Amino acid sequence: MQTYKYEKIRNVAILGHGSCGKTTLLEAMAYTTGVTKRMGRVEEGNTISDYDKEEQKRLFSISATVVPILWEETKINFIDTPGYFDFVGEVEEAVSAADAAVIVVSAKAGVEVGTQKAWDICERNRLPRMFFITDMDDDNASYRNVVEDLKERYGNRIAPFHTPIRENEKFVGFVNVVKMAGRRFSNNLGEYVDGDIPDYCKEYSENYRAALMESIAESSEELMEKYFEGEEFTMVEIENAIRTSVGAGDMVPILCGSGVQARGTFALLQAIDKYFPSPNKGVVTGMSQKTGTTFFADYDANKDFSARVWKTIADPFIGKFSLIKVCSGVLKSDSVIYNANKETEEKLSRLYVLRGKEQIEVKELYAGDIGAIGKLSDTQTGDTLSTKANPIIYDPIKFSVPYTYVRYEAKNKGDDDKISQALARIMEEDKTLAIVNDKENRQSLLYGIGDQHLEVTFSKILNRYKAEVIVSKPKIAYRETIKKQVQVQGRHKKQSGGAGQFGDVIMVFEPSGDLEKPYIFEEKIFGGAVPKNFFPAIEKGIQESVLAGPLAGYPVVGIKATLIDGSYHPVDSNEMAFKLAARKAFKLGIMDAMPIILEPIATLKVVVPDKFTGDIMGDLSKRRGRVLGMNPLPGGRQEIIADIPQSELFGYSTDLRSMTGGIGDYSYEFARYEPATADVQAKVIEESDKVKDEDE
Repeated sequence: MQTYKYEKIRNVAILGHGSCGKTTLLEAMAYTTGVTKRMGRVEEGNTISDYDKEEQKRLFSISATVVPILWEETKINFIDTPGYFDFVGEVEEAVSAADAAVIVVSAKAGVEVGTQKAWDICERNRLPRMFFITDMDDDNASYRNVVEDLKERYGNRIAPFHTPIRENEKFVGFVNVVKMAGRRFSNNLGEYVDGDIPDYCKEYSENYRAALMESIAESSEELMEKYFEGEEFTMVEIENAIRTSVGAGDMVPILCGSGVQARGTFALLQAIDKYFPSPNKGVVTGMSQKTGTTFFADYDANKDFSARVWKTIADPFIGKFSLIKVCSGVLKSDSVIYNANKETEEKLSRLYVLRGKEQIEVKELYAGDIGAIGKLSDTQTGDTLSTKANPIIYDPIKFSVPYTYVRYEAKNKGDDDKISQALARIMEEDKTLAIVNDKENRQSLLYGIGDQHLEVTFSKILNRYKAEVIVSKPKIAYRETIKKQVQVQGRHKKQSGGAGQFGDVIMVFEPSGDLEKPYIFEEKIFGGAVPKNFFPAIEKGIQESVLAGPLAGYPVVGIKATLIDGSYHPVDSNEMAFKLAARKAFKLGIMDAMPIILEPIATLKVVVPDKFTGDIMGDLSKRRGRVLGMNPLPGGRQEIIADIPQSELFGYSTDLRSMTGGIGDYSYEFARYEPATADVQAKVIEESDKVKDEDE
């Protein structure tokens, strides 16, 4: 593949709801441009971008995949992204490398939750975008309904560039609203010829064009003046104004077609080439480690080389690749590169452009282009590559925080290391996974974006790395404490020939009022009833005792232990005897001091459209949640803040999506411990007893 400079590069993310036709549309464009001689089908598992076995098995995209397509003299780096919300990390990676986006909408399904999420991602990242309404070949397709829905949601920024032409219930062409010209499809490659505009299309097309001309007039004072004087804009003025407005995000074109029939692909490729910005229209800045000043890369090929690793592929069959976007300079295949984040230097042997799983070797990559480097040992997603003479660091990619988690363990003994290595590899690829080793409850936890995300991860461990995992509900980190003050004696006496053991303590146990600390130890001994040199041993006995409470074996917190009296034997007393006496006092005292179970409480924030607030509040009440307040947010949304027991959050991701059709988001963080209700305490103790019986 030849080298392309930034003017002739477009980096475009394909976004949209799950199963809306993104991969099929990309396959159609590859077919249209001759990349492939036969269109692959998602159902047959033979598309360019869905090459992973998990994707082929499940019939939807899981990973972001680069598919470069050459259109006339322009190289368009398409990045196909998953539409299902569990794989949002892949979308966040893709968007970090893209300069624009095509949001795909199915004409039969209409605007879906994934459409709205794609729009929101573009808004957050200030990405120019256009809509492509696919499935126009379907009998239930409604272009007008989708257009009206989009206009209602996003206002006058929405600009239909097409009106579909249907004859005999078939999608045969479209009206180019910009030029007010009919287009008829001439073959199965998406090509078209000029044609007439049917009468039934004229009214809508003229209305769309009138609105478009008004938007163009608003783009500059000169055009506004011309518009009011009734003068026609030239085609050069129209196209320049559209390019400027689309690049600024002030105009979002709508095009239409059919991915299955490869129709509308020519028009889409033309629009991307003509209206989407090249990389050098964007701004990208990093920090120079040498000078401590801002480095303005701005995709300038004349500056020192720098690039950001926006994705990692760590597949046991394909190998490890670091996908990069060159931010400045030129990267050659024999370059020596410096990882400023890890402070390591490596020499390249080969440089690639990936098209799906196909590896195309190239000699160099210019600023603004996307490529891949194989086998970088220390490099991870988000790292910056540069020269050692001018080390640069770019801001890391912001990933969604995973809140859904499960407990996992190896099914077969001896597979622990294999599973650990597998997860380490998978987490190189996926930055929205996190492992927590919960030593207290002796469990390993895997956090992900949702249940499907975790399921796919465990399936990869099985199929890629041949290790099977057992998944179960996590143990909750309960605590135990006391509610009243008691005084108790603990005596340890042992005589079995020779030197004996004797320790005797009288202690007061009471709530300390501080649940952050396990215990507070004090002594108020008068007259040397217990020698001072045994005080550390007594405290050690308390320290060991609070590790497992008497009710259900959970750590004890919030107690104050005061040594007030005791006795000792001048020969038989020793540190071990007093430690055991303290433990005996603890066991007796805690059971008399009204011990209770404490459960962890989380502060939960749920963001949903206004219409779902009633459902969310009702569900939180069922989960023993207490709503603390509500904050109105832009776009007709509400943020609901509530305190909720952490045990009630298991499975919340799936339930929230079910209640809101996938539009709701949530986050939480640990707040404090509170006394559990009587039924919860009884259940926790019962489960603990069951585990003890099984262990015995």
